[in-house]
Amino acid sequence: MNNILELSNEKKIRLAQHPNTPQETLAILATDEDSWVRFWVARHPNISQDTLAVLATDEDSWVRCAVAQNPNTSQETLSILATDEDFDVRYGVALNPNATEIIRRLVLMTNEQHS
Repeated sequence: MNNILELSNEKKIRLAQHPNTPQETLAILATDEDSWVRFWVARHPNISQDTLAVLATDEDSWVRCAVAQNPNTSQETLSILATDEDFDVRYGVALNPNATEIIRRLVLMTNEQHS
């Protein structure tokens, strides 16, 4: 499995979507150049908080949005994403079932500042 990043995008996406993909493999896929691969990694239910924290700084807003909605995302990472420049990312934080009330208020305040 050392050549994971050399697989086709289709295979990498399937690997990122598979429920039994190990966290170590997801961490490797999180570095892929294709944003759709990273998006599906960010949505994975067994992804580590460390990998989510890395993907929270991704250049692609859809990847950051997936991180914002993932229930495994730490409160610290959600706090950072709550002030993201992209509305959909901030909205994703508000939808996260584990976001605290304080983080939800931060999202609302940030939305008011951006409108």
